[in-house]
Amino acid sequence: MTSSRRRLLLAAATTLALTGAGAGAAHADPPADAPEQIENGDFSAGVSPWFSYGTGPLTATDGRLCTTVPGGLANLWDAGIGQDGVPLTAGAEYTLGFAVSATPGTAVKAVLQLGAAPYTTYAAVDATATGTAQRVEQTFTVPDDNSGAQLIFQVGGAADTQTICLDDVSLRGGEPPEPYEPDTGPRVRVNQVGYLPGGPKNATVVTTAPAPLPWQLRAAGGAVVASGTTTARGVDAASGQAVQTVDFTSYRTPGSGLTLTVDGETSHPFDISGTLYDRLRADSLQFFYAQRSGIAIDGDLIGEQYARPAGHLGVAPNQGDTSVPCQPGVCDYSLDVRGGWYDAGDHGKYVVNGGIATYQLLNTFERTRTAATAAGGAKLADGTLRVPERDNGVPDILDEARWELEFLLRMQVPAGQPLAGMAHHKIHDRNWTGLPLAPHQDPQPRELHPPSTAATLNLAATAAQCARLYAPYDATFAARCATAATRAYAAAKAHPAVYASPSDGTGGGAYDDADVTDEFYWAAVELYLSTGAQSYLTDLTASPQHTTDVFSPQGFGWQSTAALGRLDLATVPNGLPAAELTRVRTSVTAAADAYLAELRRQAYGLPMPGDASSYFWGANSNIINNAVVLATAFDLTRNATYRDGAVQAMDYLFGRNALNISYVTGWGEHAAENQHSRIFGHQLDPNLPHPPAGSLAGGANAALQDPFAAQLLAGCAPMFCYVDDINSYATNEVAINWNSALAWIASFLADQGNAGAVPATTCAVRYTTHGSWPGGFTTQVTVRNTGASPVTGWSLRWAFTGDQKVRSFWSAKVTQAGATVTATNESWNATIAPGGTATFGLVGATSGGANPNPTLVTLNGAACAVS
Repeated sequence: MTSSRRRLLLAAATTLALTGAGAGAAHADPPADAPEQIENGDFSAGVSPWFSYGTGPLTATDGRLCTTVPGGLANLWDAGIGQDGVPLTAGAEYTLGFAVSATPGTAVKAVLQLGAAPYTTYAAVDATATGTAQRVEQTFTVPDDNSGAQLIFQVGGAADTQTICLDDVSLRGGEPPEPYEPDTGPRVRVNQVGYLPGGPKNATVVTTAPAPLPWQLRAAGGAVVASGTTTARGVDAASGQAVQTVDFTSYRTPGSGLTLTVDGETSHPFDISGTLYDRLRADSLQFFYAQRSGIAIDGDLIGEQYARPAGHLGVAPNQGDTSVPCQPGVCDYSLDVRGGWYDAGDHGKYVVNGGIATYQLLNTFERTRTAATAAGGAKLADGTLRVPERDNGVPDILDEARWELEFLLRMQVPAGQPLAGMAHHKIHDRNWTGLPLAPHQDPQPRELHPPSTAATLNLAATAAQCARLYAPYDATFAARCATAATRAYAAAKAHPAVYASPSDGTGGGAYDDADVTDEFYWAAVELYLSTGAQSYLTDLTASPQHTTDVFSPQGFGWQSTAALGRLDLATVPNGLPAAELTRVRTSVTAAADAYLAELRRQAYGLPMPGDASSYFWGANSNIINNAVVLATAFDLTRNATYRDGAVQAMDYLFGRNALNISYVTGWGEHAAENQHSRIFGHQLDPNLPHPPAGSLAGGANAALQDPFAAQLLAGCAPMFCYVDDINSYATNEVAINWNSALAWIASFLADQGNAGAVPATTCAVRYTTHGSWPGGFTTQVTVRNTGASPVTGWSLRWAFTGDQKVRSFWSAKVTQAGATVTATNESWNATIAPGGTATFGLVGATSGGANPNPTLVTLNGAACAVS
């Protein structure tokens, strides 16, 4: 962490190094109390943070780390076992010790080296390993400082297959670590990106002053443009800080480079603008292109520093994703599972994380059909994002989501196989790989892991979304999705309790989930919305999740997906009885009310409780998901209080927090930039880039599940349990399901413009489908002017939910683009007087599925009341 006053101590798993030779000079042993620099050298904590390459799986049994190494490798360094993040001090003495055995026997070399090219060797110890464990020790002086060196046991080159075991690995010496002290900058904490002119504007100041303090808002030139008095808030539980808060909402003048001064401290600069978040919408979605597997990344689209060859297509050293076998004993077939997004900081691809991430991108698009402020999707139309499929007639966000959908479909078990129709839970490397490591350089074998009910229902839900959303653009793909969704749902009902193993965590995360009632509910909802079929309505209404409060104070995520179904049931047009639909929508606004109350309780203004259990792995995305509920409540009610809550919640992510850091790369004066990722490894290799702008860090995590954070941050107050270092995967990883939350809220924020007063409704629409038959329907639409002025020249717009097409019309000119229908007046009915109406009709065609009345109809761009 470049802004801290402490040397980095200890890395997470993994940097791949293939060379190294030489040895340091021996000296007297360091004192017995010299600090230990190796983490988990007795393997009492399992295999983490140890990694390997060119070997079989690592296992930790009876205090030893063991693995198999294939015979016939050409060089000693063609296989290795290692640990990253070993801190070294130039001129200091160290003693490296370890016990090693090998059956039938082989040479082993322990190399302490630079963990990236040119892999400079600081010391090397040779040993001959036999069937009996022997202890090896050597003392040496290292020539260079290195806060993150690498220890590699090179174990290749034997003629025969070897079983190699390590025990009691130790590196004692150097200096004890200095206490960690983060650089938190000025004590006045603001949203470093800025504030919407008509929206809430709040800040937090860290101060022990007992009484309220004066504050001044200054323009870029230093002139005071607003002033007032703070509100004392006492000690904030999440940060342990004594704080006061500032509310300068009443200042609405746009400007850039403003600062806030309180108690002799001046904040980072920020802007007030209605276009603050326009670029964040594109940046947050750009992350997914950068994470794509199976395609060369085009530097012309997102920057030359991010250009790279396609990963995992079977080009050496990749073993590829085009024909991936199962783990031993799982299946006897291989699948082509190329494509998709790399899930997080590793090269794994997981259906449950892919499911919620895909849902949120699809839902971001679907919101353009149902939310008045989404402007009909113009900002997410074809040609608006930096993707290679742009200008193909399909909205770019659907192009990006399809890259993952295609992968999810490929993970379905083929017909004729056991568990046919289910989805494999995940696919990733057999062993953990190194940091950094570009996808096309990954040499590990890839494996399919067993199918699970949770993964199958994620496939069913997202494929059902696909069926309705892609129908206007690619009927063949939509039909393929529909078939996969119904197969998956049926397979899950036939196998309702097939769970991923919590111990299946070598080479990739386990992502286990033993409660799938939420996934069943979500999948039933999506299938009902797309098909209108009574069977799915019966299943969703019978689910215990349908009447449960599905909105936890800690937010929803990949392991709690019932909220996804509830949000869609509340917003996507459907045939629920009016009373039932009202109950569903009320559950959303009730949850939003609870999040608003929490936001007001928190001195840092976030809709998440302040206890340690609310700061967990990836909690930043859950905070955003609570903001999504607030935003949805606004879309449903047009109540600006909910909109302002969603807007204010983002202050925390952009710098109004105890660490005074923006958790989004490239956004804010002091933003995270060293997220845990094998692809974006600039901190370890300056030739590699930082994560692209718009990448969200996981955030403060009081559980500290990685050894780097555990040693660095022990005893931290919850909001301080974060470090911007590539080695801290528990606090600083990237993930597709975190960025999907950011993309959803970024699109909402950009849609709010100045966040001014919500305009009154001045029109009402009655949309009535008078008749339906296989393949078609007839509809009459009446629009009433409820305002005080005549409407002269009118254009009415709505969106169908699926593949409906207008075939004929009367009393208006009706056109259709994708799912969006636009009806404009004839010359004789161009004026609608106050209290007057205009009526027109149409005949439509559909291949089947749901055909509900739209819930959003706009008149000349303004939302109407719809009945």
